[in-house]
Amino acid sequence: MQRRSQTAVLAAASLLLAAGCSSGGAQPEGGGGSSAAPSKSAAAPGATPESTAPPAKGSVKVTRTLTTGLTSPWGVAVLPGGDLLVASRDTGKIVRFAADSGKKTELGSVPGVDPGGEGGLLGIAVSSTFGADHQVYAYFTTASDNRIARMNYDEKRPPGNQLGAPDTLFKGIPKGQIHNGGRIAFGPDKMLYAGTGETGDKGLAQDKDSPAGKILRMTPDGEPAHGNPEADSVVYDYGHRNVQGLAWDNGKRLWASEFGQDTWDELNLIEPGRNYGWPEVEGKAKGGSKGAGFVNPVEQWKTADASPSGIAFAKGSVWMASLRGERLWRIPLDGTKPVAAPQAFLKGTYGRLRTVVAAGDGTLWLVTSNTDGRGTPHKGDDRILRLKVS
Repeated sequence: MQRRSQTAVLAAASLLLAAGCSSGGAQPEGGGGSSAAPSKSAAAPGATPESTAPPAKGSVKVTRTLTTGLTSPWGVAVLPGGDLLVASRDTGKIVRFAADSGKKTELGSVPGVDPGGEGGLLGIAVSSTFGADHQVYAYFTTASDNRIARMNYDEKRPPGNQLGAPDTLFKGIPKGQIHNGGRIAFGPDKMLYAGTGETGDKGLAQDKDSPAGKILRMTPDGEPAHGNPEADSVVYDYGHRNVQGLAWDNGKRLWASEFGQDTWDELNLIEPGRNYGWPEVEGKAKGGSKGAGFVNPVEQWKTADASPSGIAFAKGSVWMASLRGERLWRIPLDGTKPVAAPQAFLKGTYGRLRTVVAAGDGTLWLVTSNTDGRGTPHKGDDRILRLKVS
């Protein structure tokens, strides 16, 4: 299988449609086989509209604490049986937690992780065919770049030694002390998506020859996926500052959260080949239009109220974990349109919130982020909470 570096894969990315959303300068983040291509309406193949819009007002209830005492938790992947894999940004370890009892089993450490600043072991995902291949995917920072690799997971081996050697699928994503992106997720089309950051170098977001400041879409083997805007490129869209949240709704449309600089954080509906504007524009343009080529966010927040990381879709709403804002946001949707203003929950109750994932039964898992060097840890931090939502 051919391995692709930044130069090889993205030289051909001087493609993307001239399109063009977010403005400002770099600062720390506090300020989710070939198949049919997604349609231009941002929905994956087979999309069907939701039949019922959610209510304007929802609810959140913390039903249990699964575990406590985590160190810099970042990525979370849900195994087919419901158990969780959790990645530690600073230690490079992946740990399994039983969904029923919270029992902890260490899989092992990902070789080559070089933590520092906002870098380290970031997003993780399990393959769409995990039952057959037992592959765990990881996005992580090395001494030279950010990259994506996969490892075989053998739970029959002794704890701490259950991960096989990493098989690098894609490398050459620029690294920095800030804005490394890092969220990865498999979409409904069984392709692997990755959100990247521009490392504080704003120009990379508009540079179509760089994978930084983009959402990438690739096959499980790291190759450009059929239906991408450019046939020989993994670049799916561009113009992002720092994407750390990816989720699909019931219509198989892709949503992404994005850190603003000083003014506006964003929730974007992602369409292939479009330009989301950073660093030319931040947030919604005055008058409701960003001009030719730029895509407005669906919702925006003052950076003190959000600074979003992970997102999930459940009960007809996008749920967005906020770091600096220390709250969980609910954005109820009727198709692609919000039915009401975003609603905040848990404000200040658990500190910084890093990752939220759907549990598959209408509930959510929520992971705090107070041991990442920017929060104020309290006894028991960091923790994983189970939420009943509506």
